[in-house]
Amino acid sequence: MPRTQTNASLGLLFRALTDSTRLRLLNLIADREICVCYFVEILNISQPKVSRHLAYLRRAGIVASRREGKWMHYRLLMPKDQAAASILGETLKHLKQKPEMHKDISRLSAASCAPQKYELPAAVPQPALVTP
Repeated sequence: MPRTQTNASLGLLFRALTDSTRLRLLNLIADREICVCYFVEILNISQPKVSRHLAYLRRAGIVASRREGKWMHYRLLMPKDQAAASILGETLKHLKQKPEMHKDISRLSAASCAPQKYELPAAVPQPALVTP
């Protein structure tokens, strides 16, 4: 039986949702766009590791990125497939109820990127709220 695009995308979505780091990233960008430097500070993991997870989420079609100078910004992208969008929506609702996810969100309000560590411009872009 040939694989349809929907089945392939659902499989990739489920694989994307199996990793706790990727779930934390999705929780952080559920309602806003965030620069990668904030993920590094909030999750306390290396920039290459954060970037690998974000690339996985982009391949799954649930994260979009844009470049602003040297900075990469990430935001949630709801899948066009209704089943995938429903699964992702329910997952995000569930994540918002978990105490460890609340801690990440509270760290976001206190986070300040350390651009000197990465030799980037001093003016770090602030996280932006996503408008529907």
